Amino acid sequence: MSESIRAKVQRLAWASEVANSLKEEMDGLQASGSLIIPLEPGGWWHQYVCQQHHTELLFDPSVADATQFHCPHGCVVEGAEYRGAWLVYKHQQLARIALQAAAVYAAQRDYAYAELSKRLIVAYAAQFPLYPVHPDAQPWMLKGRAFHQALTESIWSTTLIRAYVLLLDEGVVFNSDEQQKVDIFLHLLEESMRAYRGILIHERNNAENNYTAWLNASLACVYAARGERHELEALVEAEGGFRHHLSIGVKPDQLEFEGSTYYHVFVLRAYLIFAEMAKRCDKDLYACEGTQGQSMRGMVEALAELADDQGVLPALHDGPMERLPYAREIAEVAELGLSHYAVEGLVPILREAYRQMGSADGSRCGLEALLYGATATVAIPSEALTKSRGSKLWPASGFVVGRQVDNPLSFLVDFGEHGGAHGHLDKLHLTLMHKDQTLTPDFGVVPYGSTLRPWFGETASHNTVSLGGKSQAEHTGRCLRFDQTEASTYVCLQSDMAYAGCRLNRHLLLTSDWLLDWFEVTLLSEDPQSIEWWMHPVVAPLSKQLVELSFADNAIYPPIHIQPNLPELPIVGRFFPEESNVSMKYLLSPDGVQIHQTALMLPGQELLMVRTPGNSIDPSVPLTALLHRQSSKQASFIHVYRIGAGAMLGLIAKDHIGITADGRTTTVQLLPEQGLLIV
Repeated sequence: MSESIRAKVQRLAWASEVANSLKEEMDGLQASGSLIIPLEPGGWWHQYVCQQHHTELLFDPSVADATQFHCPHGCVVEGAEYRGAWLVYKHQQLARIALQAAAVYAAQRDYAYAELSKRLIVAYAAQFPLYPVHPDAQPWMLKGRAFHQALTESIWSTTLIRAYVLLLDEGVVFNSDEQQKVDIFLHLLEESMRAYRGILIHERNNAENNYTAWLNASLACVYAARGERHELEALVEAEGGFRHHLSIGVKPDQLEFEGSTYYHVFVLRAYLIFAEMAKRCDKDLYACEGTQGQSMRGMVEALAELADDQGVLPALHDGPMERLPYAREIAEVAELGLSHYAVEGLVPILREAYRQMGSADGSRCGLEALLYGATATVAIPSEALTKSRGSKLWPASGFVVGRQVDNPLSFLVDFGEHGGAHGHLDKLHLTLMHKDQTLTPDFGVVPYGSTLRPWFGETASHNTVSLGGKSQAEHTGRCLRFDQTEASTYVCLQSDMAYAGCRLNRHLLLTSDWLLDWFEVTLLSEDPQSIEWWMHPVVAPLSKQLVELSFADNAIYPPIHIQPNLPELPIVGRFFPEESNVSMKYLLSPDGVQIHQTALMLPGQELLMVRTPGNSIDPSVPLTALLHRQSSKQASFIHVYRIGAGAMLGLIAKDHIGITADGRTTTVQLLPEQGLLIV
C-alpha cells in the first residue's frame, strides 16, 4: 500500500492535492491541542442524539475534551451517556488520524507525521490494558475494553493496526519499549476477539451476525501485523471464518442477509480489510466465493445495481440516509471495488460519497481517496453507462428494481425477509425514483438511542399498506411475476402474512411513458376494516384539488395514533376528486423537473395529507405524507406517475382501466392469473 501511495502523489495531481489537504487538517488539529488520547473508554455512539429533535449531536474534531454536547438546532445536553458516546467519536477520530498521518508520511516522507502516527498507536497500546471490560455496557452487548461494544472495538482496532503496518512498510522503527506495548496490545486484542467469536459462534449459535465479520477482520489485522500466515489461513477456513461467513452472512443473490444497505456496506468493508491483510500474508481472497457463489465482487456489483442514477444508495431497513462516517465507508468500498473489480457502476456512488464528504463537484477528497483511489479521475459516467442498467430481481433477498431506457422514472420494491433486528415492517414498500432525485425514498433510521427510532420501522412510515392503523407482522412476501421487455417492466408482488386473513397484491407496470401502481387488498374476514395506502414524498404535492383542514376539522379527521410512545400524525388536508381523478405534481429541482401523479378515486375512498416526522437525517423538519384509505373488505388503490403533462385514469370495468396521456388512451386489464396486461 505504501509504495502505491508514493507513486500516486508523483503521477496524479489529485493525489498530491489530497495529501496536502490531509496534512493541513492535521496541522490544525495539532495546533488546537486535540490529538491526545482520552484515558476513559468510549460508550455507545447511538446515544449521541438529541432527544428533542432526534438529530445526531455535533462533533468538533478540534475539541480535546467535552462535557457539553450541541444539537444542530441549538440544544445543549449533558450526561454520562452523551459523554460516553462522544468518547466513541473521539477514539475513532484519533485512530483515523493515526492512519492519516501514516498515509501522509508515505506520500511525502515528512517524518513528523510518522512520529504523530506512532505516538497515537503507542499511546493506545499502552492504555488498552488499563481500560476495563466495560462495566456500563448494556446486557445484550458483547462488552469491549475501549468501548461498550466489542464490535466498536474491532472496527477501531483495524484502523489502528492498518496505521501500524503502513508505518512498518515505510521502514519506521519502534524501539523495544514501544514494540513491547504494541505486542501486549495485539495479544490482548487477539484474546478478546477470539473470546467474542466463541460466544457468537458457539454459545449463541449466531455465526452469521455482522459482528463476526468484524471480529474476523480485527483478528486478521493482528495476524498480518505479526506475520502469522498460518493463523490467518486457519481463520479463513474456520467455522464462522472468512469463507464460512461469506456463505451464511450473504444471500446467494449477493446481498447481506439482513436486507440492509448499510449493513451490506458494513460487512463488505470488513471482508475487504480481511482480504487486504491476507494479501500481506501472500493469500489472495479477492476472488474467494461462498458455497453458493457469494463474493465480494458480487456484493459491489449489487451496490451498483441498487443505487439511483445520482449514486445515492437506498436506506433499506436499518441504516442512515446520509452520515459522514458512512460516506467514508462507502468511498472506501467503492474505491476498492473499482480498483480490484473495475465495476464502472460504482462511479456515481463514489462521486456521491465524496459529495457528502465535502467535495462540491464529487471529485476525490479525504483519506479514502489517498489510500485506495487508483484512477486518474472519478469521471462523470456516460449516459450510455447510466442507461445500460436494466431491471433487476434479487429473489433470495426480496428486492426488485424496475427500469426502462426511455423513462426517467424507475422503482424499487422490498418484498423479502423481515431482516431480523435490523428489519422494518415494510413489505411491498415502493421507492419511486427519478433520474435526478428519488421522490419516495426509504427514510432509514435515526441513531438507535433516539426515542423516535420505532417510528422508522413502522408500516405507516413506509410507502405501502397498513390495516386498521396497525403495522404489519414480521414476515416474508413473494414475487409472483417479474417480466422485462423492450416495451415494459412488470412485477407482481404478494403478501398474505402481513395481517391475518388479508392478502396484499402490488402490481407495478413501467413503460417508456408512465408507471402504473395498482395495489389490491382483499380481506377474508366478515367485518370491513380501515385499509390505508401510504406514500411519503420528499417534497409536498401541489394540487388545485387540495383543501387544507383547520383545527375545527379535528373532530371529523382526528390525528392518527401509531403507538402510545410515538407522536400523533395530524391530518392537514383533503383532496377532492374531479371526474374520479386527483391530480398533483412534485417539483424536484429548480430547473422545473416535475413528476405528475394521478390517483383514481373509487367509491368509498378518500385521499388525505398527513403531517409526519421528517427523514432520519433530521426528523424535526416535518414531511407531508399521502394517505389513500377506504373502510371495506376489498380495496384497489390505483395511481399513475408520469413526467411532463399528467395522465388521466378511467375505470372501464372492475378489472379494466384506461390511462389517457397526450390524447392517447391505453387500456390495462388485471387478470387473476396473468396480472396486468396492456390490451
